[in-house]
Amino acid sequence: MDQLVRADSRRPAGLGRFGEYGGRFVPESLVPACEEVERAFAEAWADPVFHAELHHLLSVYVGRPTPLTPAVRLSAELGITLLLKREDLTHTGSHKINNVLGQALLARRMGKRRLIAETGAGQHGVATATAGALLGLDVTVFMGERDIERQELNVFRMKMLGAEVVPVTAGSRTLKDATSEAFRHWVTVVDDSYYCLGSALGPHPYPWMVRQFQRVIGDEARAQCAGRLSAATPDFVVACVGGGSNAAGTFAGFLDTPARLIGVEAAGGAAIGAGRPGVLHGFRSRVLQDEHGQITEAHSISAGLDYPGVGPEHAYLAETGRATYVTADDAEVVAATHRLARSEGILCALESAHAVAWVLRAAQDGTIPQGSTVVLTLSGRGDKDMATLMELS
Repeated sequence: MDQLVRADSRRPAGLGRFGEYGGRFVPESLVPACEEVERAFAEAWADPVFHAELHHLLSVYVGRPTPLTPAVRLSAELGITLLLKREDLTHTGSHKINNVLGQALLARRMGKRRLIAETGAGQHGVATATAGALLGLDVTVFMGERDIERQELNVFRMKMLGAEVVPVTAGSRTLKDATSEAFRHWVTVVDDSYYCLGSALGPHPYPWMVRQFQRVIGDEARAQCAGRLSAATPDFVVACVGGGSNAAGTFAGFLDTPARLIGVEAAGGAAIGAGRPGVLHGFRSRVLQDEHGQITEAHSISAGLDYPGVGPEHAYLAETGRATYVTADDAEVVAATHRLARSEGILCALESAHAVAWVLRAAQDGTIPQGSTVVLTLSGRGDKDMATLMELS
């Protein structure tokens, strides 16, 4: 446990190592840029002035702290106490804004004039476009063609906020290909542009930095639980996992507690459940690949979980047994979306519905014992997924 606490509260070892995972596997031309970001983040994270500005924006602009909402009817039906950490209520509608505001402030502090980002579900793209508009930075967002079709509303929101959206036509035309294209572009404009990565993955220092910007979710939830639960901490802490930024932030608040940490992957994109160690987008983690080591395509009904890798800290937490990773399939996710909407009046993102689906199943089969307390992070709101759900109706 001590090792995990140290890994969470301090910089990861060496070049961003979480055990055998993490690191920095980038072209030589990007090494100075990554080193510049690492130095700038370390200095900013130690600077009370930086924290004060970030905290101020999280409070007056994002709307933090987000509430911990009791799911009253579902709790009664399942025989548990289910508390929902409401990142869907933040400005822009997802947890992505926590990390993006931090990185955008860092980019401005570094003298950069432009943000580059990749996006799958569009939530990170909208958050980056929003932060760019707020701080006066130009924004370019790379997005797969298939995701553009699935997330038309978020594409329009990005353009309304002044961002340029670049369609990516390579490969599966999803998040993996958008990320590859964003990295290739960063190499050509690194002098005046900052790569604002959206999840807890990529080369060091991004997994560490994104987790630190997102740990506000877990820290808030833990403090809110302490004032509400007789045992102070919940029995289970649950979050969906694609790259894993909302889960990394949520888990960070509970690593040194007895709470069981559960990450829920898409059944068709379960990098921990079905992947093997490999290198993707500049970091080593568990990755979906064939017998020749070639990256294989992921599938998920939710664009945000349609990624063949997972953040390196999650691979480490799984390997050490501190967190458990499970899956939910598309049918369970759609059913969970409907049940949460009709039981609690909350339309959550399909990504978050993976976590809901697992809690519904686990409470019914006894994996979550009756009387247990469960904190579940709703990472985003479901407006963006209405077209997908309408097609299935």
